[in-house]
Amino acid sequence: MEILCTRPGCSHPQNNFSDLDDPSKLKTVQQKYCTSCGMPLILTGRYLPSKLLGKGGFGAAFLAQDRFTPTMRLCVVKQFQPEGNLNAQSLAIAQDLFEREAVILEDLGSKHPQIPQLYAFFPLVISNPITQEEEQFFYLVQELIDGEDLETELKRKGIFLENEVIEVLHEILLVLQFIHDNNCIHRDIKPSNIMRDKQGRLYLLDFGAVKQVTATAGNPQKRSTGIYSMGFAPPEQMQGSAVYPATDLYALATTCLNLLTGKSPEELYDSYNNRWNWQAHVTQVSEGLANILDRLLLPSPSERYQSASEVLQALHSSQTQGSSSSTKTSIQASANPPIPSPAPISPTPKKGFSSVDLLIYSGFTGFEGAILILGLKSFLAAPGIIIGCIIITGLIYLQSRRILDKKDLFIVGIITALLLIFCLIFGALGFESVSFLLISGLVAAAGLIAITSLFKLIYQLLSSVL
Repeated sequence: MEILCTRPGCSHPQNNFSDLDDPSKLKTVQQKYCTSCGMPLILTGRYLPSKLLGKGGFGAAFLAQDRFTPTMRLCVVKQFQPEGNLNAQSLAIAQDLFEREAVILEDLGSKHPQIPQLYAFFPLVISNPITQEEEQFFYLVQELIDGEDLETELKRKGIFLENEVIEVLHEILLVLQFIHDNNCIHRDIKPSNIMRDKQGRLYLLDFGAVKQVTATAGNPQKRSTGIYSMGFAPPEQMQGSAVYPATDLYALATTCLNLLTGKSPEELYDSYNNRWNWQAHVTQVSEGLANILDRLLLPSPSERYQSASEVLQALHSSQTQGSSSSTKTSIQASANPPIPSPAPISPTPKKGFSSVDLLIYSGFTGFEGAILILGLKSFLAAPGIIIGCIIITGLIYLQSRRILDKKDLFIVGIITALLLIFCLIFGALGFESVSFLLISGLVAAAGLIAITSLFKLIYQLLSSVL
């Protein structure tokens, strides 16, 4: 049997003991020690680490077996192992966060089926074989969720469909509702901290950053420690200000955007205009879900939904109203107690233009503009130019406000073609004049597309620099 040494920096952490292949000896042996550094291998005489699962800012996680259970139950052993040379104050904060995770898991994990349970929390004091000084390690043992986190799932299968995102939103909102009702704030919602087990159930992980609710909107002096995941955390958390349930809701919304688009939050936020531009990166999203996500992403905590219950109510309402849509996901209203109607949702920012949209609209404007101005000029001279410019200005305005979409542009193009055919048939314009108008329109369209592409490139270059 192989047991992994958990001492940080051990040169040969793998240890093989053939005698432990005998179940009777495995259950009764007192202790085994690392053949390289002398570290006790059977943690607190009970847990046998066998595989390194990963390392984070404050520790390492190991897959282990519990030999005090009949089935040698698999579990996760987390060791407090902060990275870098921390000063005394930072080390104390890090250790406090690790211990807080154990306290929260003990309290919440036993009460909610989608939060891992705590099995044990213990220190280990041993002598360093080189310095002969005592070293202290802290371990946390929790339930193993056998599955795949959503960050890994996104990389494996690609972007989530809207109904899949709604499922994640609904399930994690229920967990957050429980957490917030127990006066806690998670503070680190992101895809890598949401695990889907092999039966499809979603779990919320990593409670090391959990903060007890000690601040309210009326007591902003209570500040938060600077712990967050870049891109997923809202402005108040990154500034080290007080955090609220709305802080977790913002992070959950950015998580949904990441799953819906496959892009990081930094790619979806337009820092030049200081607004989210996520809808330009999805092919289709229902108005109900878009409204909910946009409100959750508002910069001020007071402008967002104030509780997971409010979001669940809004989500249920939007799904009920859109029951005929193909993106509907059934949400059981009976799972939630009666909830007061939420405050009116703030107006949703207009959807931005994709690069393809810009080129299509530019080409259309150039083509129609040349035909209208030159055509009217041939009939009305100078006043015709003015009228043509006014009409084109109106078309540009209607496009910018999304009143005219690509289908409408196609209809306008057909009307223009019919007018040209009418003028040609009834002799108002000769064949050469119609040909000249068409060629002029195509040249103007190509020219405007080229100019738009150039300005788009310059804008992207400046945005990346600034």
